[in-house]
Amino acid sequence: MKTEDFRKHAHAMVDWMADYLDNVDQYPVRSQVRPGEVAGQLPAAAPEAGEDMADIFADFQRIVVPGLTHWQHPRFFAYFPSNSSPPSVLAEMLMSTVAVNCLMWETSPAGTEMEEVVIDWLRQLTGVPEGWRGVIQDSASSATFCAILTAREQATGWRANEQGLPICPTLAVYTSDQTHSSVEKAVTMSGIGRENLRLIPSDDNFAMRVDELERRIAEDKAAGIVPACVVASVGATGVGGVDDLRAIGELCQREQMFLHVDAAWAGSAMILPEHRDLIDGLELADSFIFNPHKWLFTNFDCTAHFVREPDHLIRTLTILPEYLKTREGSVVSEFRDWGVPLGRRFRALKLWFVMRSFGAEGMREIIRNHIAWTNDLAGWIAAEPDFEITSEPVLGLLSFRYVPDGVTDADSLDDLNDRLTLAVNDDGRLYLTKTKSKDRTVIRWTIGQTRTTREHVRQSWDITKDIARGLA
Repeated sequence: MKTEDFRKHAHAMVDWMADYLDNVDQYPVRSQVRPGEVAGQLPAAAPEAGEDMADIFADFQRIVVPGLTHWQHPRFFAYFPSNSSPPSVLAEMLMSTVAVNCLMWETSPAGTEMEEVVIDWLRQLTGVPEGWRGVIQDSASSATFCAILTAREQATGWRANEQGLPICPTLAVYTSDQTHSSVEKAVTMSGIGRENLRLIPSDDNFAMRVDELERRIAEDKAAGIVPACVVASVGATGVGGVDDLRAIGELCQREQMFLHVDAAWAGSAMILPEHRDLIDGLELADSFIFNPHKWLFTNFDCTAHFVREPDHLIRTLTILPEYLKTREGSVVSEFRDWGVPLGRRFRALKLWFVMRSFGAEGMREIIRNHIAWTNDLAGWIAAEPDFEITSEPVLGLLSFRYVPDGVTDADSLDDLNDRLTLAVNDDGRLYLTKTKSKDRTVIRWTIGQTRTTREHVRQSWDITKDIARGLA
């Protein structure tokens, strides 16, 4: 493609992108296609001859767009948000154009040095302790994996990487029964083994029971198993459980264990000083992660990973062949040694664009609104006699269920709420997800999209009530 053709098609696509952002609320939130419908419209083999970009873009609109679930829709209340913003999109366009690989300082000095600066901006804004350093990873799952590997190395005296796990004692990792599945995946990938993951029961507020944690640690030590790591949650995925970081941190310090804090969604709200009580005791932890791509208006992928002792992370992950040695390597940060992939995207650029464009107070205002509207929603739900709150609001998340008169059997209520979730999502006007809480089916509602307004929340609640009562 010649650059003049690139310019013409790029202008047309930017116009479409702006129209999409203005009109995304006119699409069904969740894609309404059936399995195989998109693949059935695609050729079985790649074309031999090149095709005109106008035809390719037309097929994008005809085939791809109907097969998308619209995560930027203002009535997307499922999972956790993966929100974006125009400044972040513009940065992504520039990132794709310059197409640098920020694997080390020499391959893109601006990429490395900007990452150091903007990650420290985030540290200051969220109350992460002075002296901690950070890196931008692709996802919370990858960051958690790095934390588990670091914990494994510390617990084995740095022997596992060098000599393999068979010569090391059996290790155990502890986390709440509310924790995200990425912890289990990290434990399996690290070689510690799923059988050595201890799921500690949570209390009535969905926080890890520290007394049970202490009991399991003592039990493992008595059996000759080495307690290696605790993964605490702030805003756990299911219903937003928040663990007691101070009590857990003090226990980990007594036992000389690694403490990793997963705040993948809720961490962004720590830019609000009034909610920092959720991370009280963070200074006792070893690592802390959250995703600006969930609630700080920055396109996926962008995970902030902070560590108290960066040398431990680097020692765990560094491999230095001759072709990666550079003159400046000993005096600059080489972020290839802070994560699993060698190649790294220029993620700092979009975070830089977003933070400069919104400003700290602009970001705070949006998140404060989301939290306020979640509390409004809780009040609307509580006012309806045939609905109940099943977990109180935690920042922008709550859970509820439909409990109409005459349906008292627990399994029947589970089935009804399963059907309600399907019916709401099939309707297309909003998108919700369900989970299990205390062994019962509940419906999650999380507010965090960049363009969501209070009216979107109110309209969506009215739609949900109407659909529910139609099922009954």
